[in-house]
Amino acid sequence: MIKYFVISGLMILLSIPLTAQDAQEGYVNIVQDSRVDMLVEKHIEMNEFLLKNPDHNGVEGYRVQIFFESGNKSSTAAREIMKEFEEKYTEIPSYLTWKAPNFRVRVGDFRTRMEAEGFLQKIISVYPNAWVIKDKINFPRLN
Repeated sequence: MIKYFVISGLMILLSIPLTAQDAQEGYVNIVQDSRVDMLVEKHIEMNEFLLKNPDHNGVEGYRVQIFFESGNKSSTAAREIMKEFEEKYTEIPSYLTWKAPNFRVRVGDFRTRMEAEGFLQKIISVYPNAWVIKDKINFPRLN
């Protein structure tokens, strides 16, 4: 009896033609709410405004400070450290700032402390006095 049902079931399954969806190979139709495009455009517009407006100088984030010094030759030393860093790590931005009486070089635009700590571990052997510091970072660019 069970054998009869199994054989009957197989016969029925084999008699049904197996077809895929439409034969439109390589074609994908994405249907989305028009508000998604509007939201993306607003986001890009807001980022561009904030990048151009000096009153909005970034968002809270983290950088790694690799140099901090005052004195007669601190400006020259800071520029040398910055140039050296930029040659080694071309994809990471570096920033030279002066806040009386110290020159400092900070690197990176990290959104989270974890990202900054991860990068610090990569460079700590070259910059043993480096540390993570909370700072205003640049807005990430949308492409």
